[in-house]
Amino acid sequence: MRLNYKPLGKYIQPVVGRNNDLGDLPLAGLSIQKKFIPSIANTIGTDMSTYRIIERNQFAYGPVTSRNGDKITIALFTDFDKALISQAYVPFEVKDRKELDPEYLMMWFRRPEFDRYARFKSHGSAREIFDWEEMCNTLLPIPHIDKQREIVKEYNTIQNRIARNQQLIQKLEETAQAIYREWFVINKEENWETKKIEEVGNIITGKTPPTEDEENFGDFMPFITIPDMHNNAFAIKTERRLSEKGVALQKNKTLPKYSICVSCIGTAGLVSMVDEPSQTNQQINSIICHKDFSIYYVFMVMKNISDIIQSHGEKGSVGNNLNKQEFSNLEILFPDDELLKTFQNTVSPIFEMVKYKLKENHKLSELKALLLSKLATVE
Repeated sequence: MRLNYKPLGKYIQPVVGRNNDLGDLPLAGLSIQKKFIPSIANTIGTDMSTYRIIERNQFAYGPVTSRNGDKITIALFTDFDKALISQAYVPFEVKDRKELDPEYLMMWFRRPEFDRYARFKSHGSAREIFDWEEMCNTLLPIPHIDKQREIVKEYNTIQNRIARNQQLIQKLEETAQAIYREWFVINKEENWETKKIEEVGNIITGKTPPTEDEENFGDFMPFITIPDMHNNAFAIKTERRLSEKGVALQKNKTLPKYSICVSCIGTAGLVSMVDEPSQTNQQINSIICHKDFSIYYVFMVMKNISDIIQSHGEKGSVGNNLNKQEFSNLEILFPDDELLKTFQNTVSPIFEMVKYKLKENHKLSELKALLLSKLATVE
């Protein structure tokens, strides 16, 4: 064990405050993203005196780990001065902030290595629990407080840059949406032509390569699944990449740059573009637009008919399943070529900036993960 590794129990203590005075405080919950979130629990008829009070710069965690997959639910409360949390959570605080910075400790809790440790140390027959004693036995490096604050400042600089980029991305996408609505929804004309999606471009339904070849997956081509598309105009970050062998097994499924991916099962109606040759799984239908069609117009149309996509297809236990034929037959309205060309030229700089900022955030996220990984070697 390195000399600067100390048991966490020396630096933290439980918080036992109860809502005995029935104060009018907001009710908060915890997410597996390690954040406090507004609670949506129905508290009508609930004895609120049993709820715990948490204050700014205090922590809370869910000791039951068997329900959360590979993550432990834990977060630092910084939203406002006080809130209520369920008695199912364990609140605690740093004893002396001159020895241990709460934000530095939260950085340690964000490490995937801590999640794995907490899951390994959880025990129980009906449900696995990471109890308070195990939390206190956790060993971590405690450098000088000035070093801790320096690391926290560096981390927050990265995090704030990501947040500013995300705000800019949102504004840019809202601007593109406003232009689209102004030109094609509010000022829609009668003589515009209706076309099926199959007339717009080639439709490709993705496919997962055989599982026996997964060991050959490497860093060659992005393999896009539905989680990679959430809230992203471009699918920049993917969890998996295919090897050359994996790509070759289904080369007819490769999508060129600027193909439009649409989720058609489960969370139907998610839409993203690809920025490099990619493949997808079978839950996604993609459009490779013909050269004479505006890619960004088709993208915006698909974004704006997501409710139609969700309402079509065969209903199942995980949502609607819109197969390739049904997807290909969906109809969209097309204005004249000159207007489409003008729209493409107008919004192209907007989407290029969105793509640039998404890529920048991806690199910043990698830098943030690297900083967290280096905490184990801090002296």
